[in-house]
Amino acid sequence: MGNGQTLSTDQMLAIARQHKGFVSEVIYCSESSSADYKLIYYSSECEVDFCGHGTIACMYSLIKSIAELMEKSELVIETNNKGNLIVYNRISEQDAVFITAPEPKHIGTDLPSEIIAQNLKLRSEQICNQYPIDIIDAGLRTLIVPLTALKDEVNVYPHEQQLKNFCLDHDIDIILIFTKEVQSTQNIAHTRVFAPRFGYLEDPATGSGNSAFGYYMIKNKLWDGTGTSIEQGNTGMEFNIVKLITLDGKILFGGRATERIIGKYLI
Repeated sequence: MGNGQTLSTDQMLAIARQHKGFVSEVIYCSESSSADYKLIYYSSECEVDFCGHGTIACMYSLIKSIAELMEKSELVIETNNKGNLIVYNRISEQDAVFITAPEPKHIGTDLPSEIIAQNLKLRSEQICNQYPIDIIDAGLRTLIVPLTALKDEVNVYPHEQQLKNFCLDHDIDIILIFTKEVQSTQNIAHTRVFAPRFGYLEDPATGSGNSAFGYYMIKNKLWDGTGTSIEQGNTGMEFNIVKLITLDGKILFGGRATERIIGKYLI
């Protein structure tokens, strides 16, 4: 949105609903009085507090397409619900942009593993008892569940409505399952993220969820904060890669984007 254009909340939700099944979220980018750009996020169900992969895609495409932005090493984005965040332009060096994750909230949980397993369509023994189940909010309230084996993790297919009801009942935005067993040893872990309360079962690449997982790994001494990467996805897709680094005690998540369709949207 530019040249003073604005959309109402109803219009933004209507556009997102039109794209249900094509994209997980629609990102609205406009001018800002307090930052370089303002980003608002909508799924087909509602406004989303924060969308990490959408932020990466939007800012990577924007910076790469505007010469004066390519000259900048940092930009500031304003978000509706998570304040201002810094975008680090590393396209020339790493073909990636990095985003500061929102300040984490360590919420914790006492949800029984048996109930979690039941709602994820897992057997209880598939959940790894070596690491804790936890809830951390680094943009979205994320239930983090460790699994033992990669073959189990990539083949989990919960029932969408059942999992949505579970998330709504327990005030959970997304569920991240992970295993330390990976397809490529270049990556530190494999994750999958379920987001049924936003109108779709699985998110193929998740900035906020993997940022929460980054804080989880530091908390549980699984990661020392140096640059690393996470592979994400199920057995039926090519795994996406999300990069994590720390800067001044904060986690930055990063990646790149590929433009699939370019055009103008007329209302």
